[in-house]
Amino acid sequence: RGKIIGALSARLKLTKKPIGIDIKKHKDIDKRIIFKNINVIKYLKDNKKKFDLILIKQVIHFFNLRDIRILLNHSYQNLQPKGMIFILSIDQKNNEIPNFFLMKKKLQQSFKKEALIKQNILSFKGDKIIKKFNFKVSITKKKYISMLKQRYISSLLTLNDNQILKGIEEIKLKYKNSITFKDNLNCIIIKKSDIS
Repeated sequence: RGKIIGALSARLKLTKKPIGIDIKKHKDIDKRIIFKNINVIKYLKDNKKKFDLILIKQVIHFFNLRDIRILLNHSYQNLQPKGMIFILSIDQKNNEIPNFFLMKKKLQQSFKKEALIKQNILSFKGDKIIKKFNFKVSITKKKYISMLKQRYISSLLTLNDNQILKGIEEIKLKYKNSITFKDNLNCIIIKKSDIS
């Protein structure tokens, strides 16, 4: 949906709109980005522009290991000299995301795959840095339920409407009207080497 990169664009007063790519066309795309409804590997393969930053947020587990390698190669080739790739994922050990039973199960499945993916990414070319970020989130239960209905996190995408509605009933019982938690993220940063 481009909410993070849209917010960054506004805060940094970027002169050019960032480009957001997804194979799914969401209803609430951030107006501060240029959205492209296309396969990201195809886009990067055909792209002629160079980027300072490529941000891959909480979607890397959707790709198999072969396609991750292809994605990283194309991303790396699309960087400006000294450009960077940020690969963000949920911190498995300090995960505080409000959840319901089936959502938690789906998150655990994605965590297992991400451990293998991390090894694969760390063997990729370029200089790498691992960072941790945490953001304090304060949200009303009503707003959070609205986000669940929109399947705001990738682990919800494979759930059907009945499973989401059942999960929402769990959230209503489990949490107070105001929900506060830390969104803890791991970030692998790949920096383009001066010699590639």
